[in-house]
Amino acid sequence: MIFFPIGHGGFGLNTNIFETNIINLAAVLGIIISFVGSNLTTLLEERKKTILNNLTAAAERAIEAGEKLKLARAQLEDAKKKAAEIRQEGVLRATGEINTVVSLHEKKLEKLQEFKKETLHFYKQKAFKEAYLYVISRIMTRVRERLNNGLDSTYHVVVNNFYVSIFTQATLDK
Repeated sequence: MIFFPIGHGGFGLNTNIFETNIINLAAVLGIIISFVGSNLTTLLEERKKTILNNLTAAAERAIEAGEKLKLARAQLEDAKKKAAEIRQEGVLRATGEINTVVSLHEKKLEKLQEFKKETLHFYKQKAFKEAYLYVISRIMTRVRERLNNGLDSTYHVVVNNFYVSIFTQATLDK
């Protein structure tokens, strides 16, 4: 309880709670401000300095981040250029490889065509030789049969006429 002057000239007990609370609050605030005020001011100043330092550091980090962003964008552009160059080089290499493979394929096809012609020629000659040997063997068989069976008069005339025609032709050519 607080004693305050009442009326005209004395001290007494104030029974009004609202007034008493306001007076008590004012007294407590006055005491707190007088004792804690300088510490609170110092604390607020320190807090203000900390906030300003944090803002300055944040601004510096924002500048650094901007520079890093610029650097990253430049690196991205360089990477895009290099990727385009690599892509072009890859296309050129692929085209070269395709041309090389096509050229090799064409050479192999030409060699196969030559081999095919040579093989056909070989088998034609082989077939001709076999046919020739067959015909000759048949002729020789028939000649042996004729020789073994004996020659008749008509056959003698044919053979003689043949040799006479050959002899006549040979003399005319000279």
